Amino acid sequence: MSAASNGDERSIGQLFASATAEVSALVHDEIALFKAEIRQDAKRAAVGSGLVVGALALALFAVPMGSMAAAYGIHALGITLGWSFLIVFGAYVVLAVLMALIAYGRFKKVKKPERSLHSAKESAAVLQKAKPHPRPVEPADARPELTGAGGKASRSALPGPKGE
Repeated sequence: MSAASNGDERSIGQLFASATAEVSALVHDEIALFKAEIRQDAKRAAVGSGLVVGALALALFAVPMGSMAAAYGIHALGITLGWSFLIVFGAYVVLAVLMALIAYGRFKKVKKPERSLHSAKESAAVLQKAKPHPRPVEPADARPELTGAGGKASRSALPGPKGE
């Protein structure tokens, strides 16, 4: 036995088949690992999404309760109940107007994509100017044959572009 054979007397075909099988097994194992990780992440995302929906539902129910508590708290300060609820309502209207003004200011800052539009217009202009270069259609028998060094025609016998 030589030092290179290391006691393994398999043929090249057997080595190739073994390597192919090992690579295939490695790919299958990688795919299985990927699927397991995706399943785990999907479960986490589903639980997180459910918790967010639950939190939003609780917040939706908490707003009216907080509003009534604020109105009754203002009433406890000595203001009549009707005015207390009107104050809470007014606070919500003021908050809504402030949020709308901030949103309007943010929307006014949104601009159209000037650079992209300019680039698209330039590209369209270039493409409109570009015209295909039609080549004359020649019958198959009109062209000389290309042959080797001892043949009848060579590349120099072919007509060049624009009748050269």
